[in-house]
Amino acid sequence: MNKPMVAVTAIVPAAGVGKRMQSQHPKQYLSLAGKTVIEHTLAKLLASNYVERVVVALGAEDGYFYDLEIAQNPSVITVVGGQERVDSVLAALKASEQFAPQADAWSLIHDAARPCVSTEEIDRLVETCLTQHCGGLLAAPVKDTMKRGDTEQRVQTTVAREQLWHALTPQMYRTTELIQAIEQGLANKVNITDESSAIEAAGLPSMLVNGSPNNLKITQPEDLVLAEFLLMNEQRQEKQET
Repeated sequence: MNKPMVAVTAIVPAAGVGKRMQSQHPKQYLSLAGKTVIEHTLAKLLASNYVERVVVALGAEDGYFYDLEIAQNPSVITVVGGQERVDSVLAALKASEQFAPQADAWSLIHDAARPCVSTEEIDRLVETCLTQHCGGLLAAPVKDTMKRGDTEQRVQTTVAREQLWHALTPQMYRTTELIQAIEQGLANKVNITDESSAIEAAGLPSMLVNGSPNNLKITQPEDLVLAEFLLMNEQRQEKQET
C-alpha cells in the first residue's frame, strides 16, 4: 500500500539501559517472540500508513542495534541520544528536521519498550491529530479506584477516577512546536516526563485519543512475559486471517 501524501516522522528514544529489568542487556534488546523488543516496536511503526521514516536515538556506546536486520532498513535513521529520555527525543527531533523541514511537519514519539502497540492505534492517532489540527496522545481511561499515598506508602486519600487517563505512546505533535516546548520546559526546569507534559507546560492544547491497555511498557521482568503472550496471540490471529 502506498503511503499517503501526509507523512510523519516517528521518533524512538532508545538510549536507556532499563535497570529495573534486572538484565545484562538493555530492555529494548531482550528477546521477545522471536525478535528483540525494539524490532517489534520499529516494525509496528513502519507498518503504519503514515510513518515515512523512523529516527532512533541510541546510547553513545550502543553495541547492539547495528547487528539487527532492521538497522539496514533505509527508512530507519539513527542519532546519538542523551542522558535522559527528553534529551534523546530532542536530539532525534532536531535530526528529523533535515528530512521534513516544512513548518507543518509532524513527529510521532513512541517508547522503544512498547512493542504491543497496534498499527491501527497508530493510524487512528495520526488521523485524529491531522483532522483536528491538534497534537495528542494515545491514552487509556483509568478503570480502577485510585489512591494517593504518602512517603511511607500509607493511604492519604481516594482520588476520583473520572476524567483520569493513563498516558501511553505514541504521542504526536508538530515537530517545530514540540522542539520549542521541550526547550522552553528544560530552560524553566519543568519535569518533562513525556511529550504531552512539555506541550502542557507551554500552554498548548493536547488531545486524548483512546488506546488499548495492551499497549504496555516493558519495565519489569513480568511485563516481558505478558508482552510475549500478547504478541504470540497477535501472530496466531494474523496466520488465521491469511
